[in-house]
Amino acid sequence: MNNLNQSPAKAEKVWGCLLHLSFNMWEEYISPHRPFRGFRPDLELSEPLWNDAVQKMADEGVNMIVIDLGDAVRYDSHPEIAVNNAWSTSRLKTELAKMRKLGLEPIPKMNFSAGHDTWMGEYSKMVSTEKYYQVCSDLISEVCTLFDKPRFFHLGMDEESYSHQTYQNHIVIRQKDVWWKDFYFLVDEVEKQGGRAWIWPDYMLWNNPDEFFKKMPKSVVQSNWYYGENLNLNQLNERTKVYVQAYLDLDAHGYDQIPTGSYHAENEKNIMNTVKFGEQKLGAKHLLGFLQTFWKPTIEEYRERILKGIELVGEAKKEFEKGN
Repeated sequence: MNNLNQSPAKAEKVWGCLLHLSFNMWEEYISPHRPFRGFRPDLELSEPLWNDAVQKMADEGVNMIVIDLGDAVRYDSHPEIAVNNAWSTSRLKTELAKMRKLGLEPIPKMNFSAGHDTWMGEYSKMVSTEKYYQVCSDLISEVCTLFDKPRFFHLGMDEESYSHQTYQNHIVIRQKDVWWKDFYFLVDEVEKQGGRAWIWPDYMLWNNPDEFFKKMPKSVVQSNWYYGENLNLNQLNERTKVYVQAYLDLDAHGYDQIPTGSYHAENEKNIMNTVKFGEQKLGAKHLLGFLQTFWKPTIEEYRERILKGIELVGEAKKEFEKGN
């Protein structure tokens, strides 16, 4: 029997879903069209939905669950960042064991983008300082221990721009060598624990592709993302083409990638079409699999969407396997 913390058989693709334990990626957020964003001082989690979502993943043939941890766990190294009623580390380990028994490989996610790190509390305002480095190192080390040395660690790193933080009261942006210095530090911390860093590459890839391909290590797993239903480059406008073309560029440059789809809007066909695009356009060698996202907190209000999103990736998996 394969150890789920090690690399699976070469023929096995990742079929993953991102599930939010914490949703505190934004501070006070005044955007009228995204009222569900903003800092929540208490753990807001429907445990019945969490349990049903995990079981649904297993039933649909999903083999990986990426858990957005944030401040929803009371870490031994930094309990001060935990929200009220956060899970204990022992509770987290119990949940991880349950997932493994269902055939799911649990992977940690902690988003260290300066635009999505409200979960870090006061440390989110200390980026690039020695204190920040120490806290990041402590958290990555502890989480890797809790997850029994996971083969991947998702660092986020997306949307670190002014435009993505317009509605926030506090805006932090790193760029150029400062961004790369912090990024390399985080990658090194993951690799010290025996894992591979995994990121959303949009911030650098879409805006500075030459710099990206010059400086981005091949060891880092890339999850470019596009959430539209149409991935035909001939039918997209110039800006949207950039998002889809990035999949092809990553493949041409030899990066391992896990294309990411979603069901957070009225885009039911996105993950199926993303899988078809990957199957037809990307080389099998560097296509590690696919990831489905929902971008909603795990609360009853979004039960139907989360469970439907899991079902959609299950359907995409079945279609992919028919032809392989």
